[in-house]
Amino acid sequence: MFVLTRGILGGPRVKFDSWNVLGALPPFIEGRSRDFTAKDIIYLHPSTTPYPGGFKCFTCENATDNYECNRWAPDVYCPRETRYCYTRHKMGLHGDSVSVTKRCVALQDCLSTGCTEVDHEGYKVCTSCCEGNICNIPLPRNETDAIFATTSPINSATWVTRSHVGATASFIFAILIIFSHI
Repeated sequence: MFVLTRGILGGPRVKFDSWNVLGALPPFIEGRSRDFTAKDIIYLHPSTTPYPGGFKCFTCENATDNYECNRWAPDVYCPRETRYCYTRHKMGLHGDSVSVTKRCVALQDCLSTGCTEVDHEGYKVCTSCCEGNICNIPLPRNETDAIFATTSPINSATWVTRSHVGATASFIFAILIIFSHI
């Protein structure tokens, strides 16, 4: 293993301590879990979003497991017409991952989250949706995980639009009444 420290003049210095060849191998070769967690994300400088409220989701089609999906997901912003991150997890009889699909979606794709019963081929499928930047890290494995998690009321965008239209109409009406009396 190596440790990165600061040298005498402030520059980086690499110090090798008891080099372990297995420590350099990916976790699945050592027999550890291949699950991808928030600790695996390297946050760099935040970039400018392409539009207000821009966000990213992990995206993949039929990856073999969560690690492979998240590890190779392209780092791109979701299209403007989407608002949520969707995850579909297909599992075998013992809960092992068969395929993982993740993508950016609109509201209608999130209205039927949950899990199916094991089908005639022996597969169970769980789907989940979430709202937020790269919020779809974990996989849904049961009814507790297979949910639609949103940070705001679903109809808030409709309410805001209607309230602004109503306020604008009232303001214009008041101005017309004032000027008609002058």
